Amino acid sequence: MGFPGTWMTESESVVYRVVPKCACSTIGQIMYYSDHGEFFDGDIHDAQGGMHKWAMEDSQPLISANVKGHQSFAFTCVRNPYTRILSSFFDKICGIQRNGKRYRGNLVPLLIQKYGIEVGDPETGFEFDQIKSFRRFLLFARDTIKFRRPMDPDIHWSAQSGHISTFIVNGGRYDKIFWTEAFNDGMQQVLDGIETPHKVDLAKIPRFNESEGHGPKRAHPVEDYFDDLSKHLVYEIYKKDFVLFKYDFENPGNKMPVGEIDLDEVHAKLGA
Repeated sequence: MGFPGTWMTESESVVYRVVPKCACSTIGQIMYYSDHGEFFDGDIHDAQGGMHKWAMEDSQPLISANVKGHQSFAFTCVRNPYTRILSSFFDKICGIQRNGKRYRGNLVPLLIQKYGIEVGDPETGFEFDQIKSFRRFLLFARDTIKFRRPMDPDIHWSAQSGHISTFIVNGGRYDKIFWTEAFNDGMQQVLDGIETPHKVDLAKIPRFNESEGHGPKRAHPVEDYFDDLSKHLVYEIYKKDFVLFKYDFENPGNKMPVGEIDLDEVHAKLGA
């Protein structure tokens, strides 16, 4: 199995387990900058050099040796499950992707046909009933995660604990897991724990949100999208994420965590 979704700087200063929809573009660019003194020109997910990634075959033995020997500081970043699934919907389902097409080709037509979802159209300013469509998408996301139908779950809405656990199960250990909602604090603690060829001044780092601007804007407060049934579905899918990363299940309007992440608890529960 190895360490899918794991990135490492070429200097091996730090190892990062990517969790989709959790500031991964910004984190990847910070790692790239810390080695090279400049940002990657383009989406960091497209970079085929300048950084080690598990998806690149030549990087695998280096990442594997580093992680199993815990030679570098290892970290990841998490996000409130309510805002993460909402972001996935607006970006991946409603948005037009970087290549000018819909995400995953036939996925959106399938959702329109099987779940009655509307996604709007850039020509008409993405006018559609966002709340109704999102709740139907939530049913689809639950079906993919719980029953693996009508397709396997997508990395952008599968549980964060699932992504994070592969690193632990295969012999890795995290030194830090921080929240997207307190990004600067968490990322600064990572930078304080490592030596990098180029110093990173977080205050001057732009946010690299590669998904922004190609889909509809969220028209309502977060809590309006989640009625009682929606909350039940979200908890069914993301129970471990709420528990381990200390998010508030009761109140979708509160995106901030309500406790501290216990790294020992995370390793115990996700490493079994």
